[in-house]
Amino acid sequence: MKQQFDVVIVGGGLVGAALALALDRQGRRVALVEGQSARFEQLESGWDARVYAISPANRRFLDSLGAWPDMARIGTIASMDVRGDQGGRIAFSAADAGAEALAWITENRWLLAALWRQLQDASSVELIEGVRPLSLSHNPRQAQLQLEDGRELVAKLVVGADGANSWVRQQSGIAADVKPYGQSGVVANFATEKPHDGIARQWFLGDGILAWLPLPGKCISIVWSTPQPEPLLALPAERFAAVVAEAGEQALGKLEVLTPAAAFPLRLLTPQHVIAERVALVGDAAHTVHPLAGQGVNLGFQDAARLADIIAAGRDPGEWLALRRYERGRKEAVRTMQLTCDTLFGLFHAKELPGIAWLRNTGLNLTNRLPLIKRQLARHAVGF
Repeated sequence: MKQQFDVVIVGGGLVGAALALALDRQGRRVALVEGQSARFEQLESGWDARVYAISPANRRFLDSLGAWPDMARIGTIASMDVRGDQGGRIAFSAADAGAEALAWITENRWLLAALWRQLQDASSVELIEGVRPLSLSHNPRQAQLQLEDGRELVAKLVVGADGANSWVRQQSGIAADVKPYGQSGVVANFATEKPHDGIARQWFLGDGILAWLPLPGKCISIVWSTPQPEPLLALPAERFAAVVAEAGEQALGKLEVLTPAAAFPLRLLTPQHVIAERVALVGDAAHTVHPLAGQGVNLGFQDAARLADIIAAGRDPGEWLALRRYERGRKEAVRTMQLTCDTLFGLFHAKELPGIAWLRNTGLNLTNRLPLIKRQLARHAVGF
């Protein structure tokens, strides 16, 4: 059976779902293909250790889609406190940028449920769940996607929103440079003895980076980038909580595990292009960054917003010149963030260079004493 659409999106995660909603607002006929079931009733059950720091600019984007979730499960970052490995420190707040918050911390499933709730009422979006694509072909006029249930989807544009191991990217012949960091991100949620006061805390530990992110109430989520995740994953819950508390200088007193620890490998992914004939990539399919700045999903949402704006301005959503505008429009922001995170990672893991530890910690302290630079950092963090 052959079906015609303006746009077919492969991947119903955060970025793919957001793009589908944005295109629905334009009246575009969209198919959203998601291999897993995305029932929002299931998404809202239990805690999710995978969290994201959503910038004010992307909160506005999600608000415009009616998809900002209930604040009951969202933490607010009012300020940041970053510590180096030899006494360096920098702290800045939303007030430095004249903003309400630096970011909001939301669980992956909680935000995804809000997006999929809106998709249930999206009149121009056909949701295709639990079905995987088998093949993709494209020519100057259209793209065709063959599904495992026998359906054939024909569209002016196919969008790969299917993650770092993107099937769409591979099928389109887009090569990607991959740089493994030799680390994994260990994630978990904790209840805390002391209130976190809306402060996001981060420690550069020499061999890793530990971040504590505020959740509602006296709860936090952590991301610990480490070259040796296995010993942490093997610890009993009480011992794991004690190790995390100690690594964080007991800043919030005793910790209690809310979700078991999980880990995922960290790598820098840079495709040579994010477009092909009648194909565009968004989110992790188009780029990944080190999580130390918490900007991965923010870049993805801005991909979706930019692509939706370009599609809105033309009749043919997959026209080559329009796709080139999308690629050029996103290149600088993505590469700048990748370079920034990659440089910071290298700076705080370069042990073999004499004086490098002194330099990086002195740099943090010096920046902390310069109000104008701190204000600019805060404004950059909130997307001003």
